[in-house]
Amino acid sequence: MPVIKLPDGKSLNFSKVVNGLEIAEKISKSLSKNALVMSVNGELKDLYFQIYKDCSVKIFTSKDPEGLEVIRHDTAHIMAMAVQELYPGTQVTIGPVIENGFYYDFARKEPFTSDDLNKIEKRMLEIIDKDVKTRREVWDREKAIGHFIKIGEKYKAEIIKSIPVNEELSIYHHGDTWHDLCRGPHLVSSGKISKAFKLTKVSGAYWRGDSKNEMLQRIYGTGWASQKDLEDYLNKIEEAEKRDHRKLGKEMDLFHFREESPGSVFWHEKGWSLFQKLISYMRDKQDAAGYREVNTPEVLDRLLWEKSGHWEKYGQNMYTSETPDEKVFAIKPMNCPGHIQVFNQGLKSYRDLPLRITEFGKVHRYEPSGALHGLLRVRAFTQDDAHIFCTEDQITSECLNVTNLILDIYKDLGFENVVLKYADRPEIRVGEDEVWDKAEASLLEAIKASKLEYSINKGEGAFYGPKIEFVLRDAIGRDWQCGTLQVDLNLPGRLEASYVDKDGTRKVPVMLHRALFGSLERFIGILIENYAGKFPFWISPLQSVVIPISEDFEGYAIKVSEKIKQAGISTIVDLKNHNLNYKIREHSLAKVPILLICGKKEVDSNSVTIRRLDSDKQENMDLNTFIKKFSALNRAPSN
Repeated sequence: MPVIKLPDGKSLNFSKVVNGLEIAEKISKSLSKNALVMSVNGELKDLYFQIYKDCSVKIFTSKDPEGLEVIRHDTAHIMAMAVQELYPGTQVTIGPVIENGFYYDFARKEPFTSDDLNKIEKRMLEIIDKDVKTRREVWDREKAIGHFIKIGEKYKAEIIKSIPVNEELSIYHHGDTWHDLCRGPHLVSSGKISKAFKLTKVSGAYWRGDSKNEMLQRIYGTGWASQKDLEDYLNKIEEAEKRDHRKLGKEMDLFHFREESPGSVFWHEKGWSLFQKLISYMRDKQDAAGYREVNTPEVLDRLLWEKSGHWEKYGQNMYTSETPDEKVFAIKPMNCPGHIQVFNQGLKSYRDLPLRITEFGKVHRYEPSGALHGLLRVRAFTQDDAHIFCTEDQITSECLNVTNLILDIYKDLGFENVVLKYADRPEIRVGEDEVWDKAEASLLEAIKASKLEYSINKGEGAFYGPKIEFVLRDAIGRDWQCGTLQVDLNLPGRLEASYVDKDGTRKVPVMLHRALFGSLERFIGILIENYAGKFPFWISPLQSVVIPISEDFEGYAIKVSEKIKQAGISTIVDLKNHNLNYKIREHSLAKVPILLICGKKEVDSNSVTIRRLDSDKQENMDLNTFIKKFSALNRAPSN
């Protein structure tokens, strides 16, 4: 007679073995209708899982993340089922749930086309309408291997061989004929699957992610609890494509990439102007916050990286070279060891702490070519890096100072929706547990003192210390992890950093690793997409273009341009042999915020006619008034 404890603390008594469907039925008719999956003592199970003894049970619907995940999991299975019905001989491999959807990898000689995706979707809807039942079986290992080899599913047989021998092998049947190896859980039938799904694209994928293996075809899909959720997501994706920084970067003439240096940015004049504006802005902020800017070498001896622990952790991602004298050097993947060398120059006292060292340091990290993605994933980038050397008593206050600085900067740049994520010790790490205990407690204390909401990323800290990740939300609701703050009680000691304390003894300082943007290249990509290229005036890479309506007014246009430049507003004069409308279209596509039209009226009145981006309206303004007004807009909001 199992006693089922519910999340609200109530209990239900049953006289016999019971399953999730029966529990949901007893709780309420509406829950019984909407139930999708359950947890038994915290472990997700199918609703038809048999419960023999007392336990805690929670029922999930499509409103819960667990419910939505199982909808997507079943949708992936039904997609694979539809593929094999439509294209006999296709092998299925793996098909996990991912963020916002799912995918399945298939082994098939002929490539899938967009027409194929439409056919697969149609067959999926037919399977859902049939409401085929789901059934789970546990198979013997050798039976499972033999079965999948017999039906031509060599990849499934290979997966089974890699599963630990003590692990249960579950096979899920959807209907009478289609089945797959899967841990589950799954819905009770295909009719429970929401029809709010869409197959989105096909791409190549190596078997098990290894480029030495066969190339498979991966079909991606997205699935949601309701049609409205699906439409909202597809609209968001469409908007994201319009905002793609690679597309806008080309239209705005900001940067490009080349195969001769994959993952490295070729900045154009306007892109570099934006880059330098951000650095100048941050420099002012950091100067006011007491940071001292330094610059450290890009190439350092391998022995330093071994001593710091980076070689063991990141060695495979570092660029190295061997000199004629057989010394091995590495291009730095981060700035931390170099900053400790700066700290180590000269005797330091507790009176010198906190010492805040910052650098716009160029670093290089090898990323697989398939992972590169415009400015968002590169091999060479600039870190807005800083390291704060302090005492243990100063950790909380310094962490609060960093948090406030980061939030102020994000606000200036238009990001006010920021979430904090706290990550504690990873499985592979350096340092003693006692040291980690102290570092984690200090960082948590700082987070709580900030009174900001935070979540916990278990085991996702840096290998040398716990960290806070600052996640900002952009204009179309996407989250980007940017700034980081890490408490490090390990690396300073490994590289022999010390200071003289009040009692005359030498002590190892605490080291706080801090990045505001993380990578300037990546943050610029985020900025481009957040604003769809239409930057606030003060950081716009080219703020204005002066356009004379004919050759007769070129002299006045040049005079206007010179006065605007003297006021610190970036501008060019467009003297190309094109008509006015062509020039307006060209500069509007390049997202120039202000176009200044000059003709006889403007010459006679010492004025300019202003045309703002995304507006057909024109406004005539005295030149001095324009300079005064837009000079005020040419400053960061907090300045």
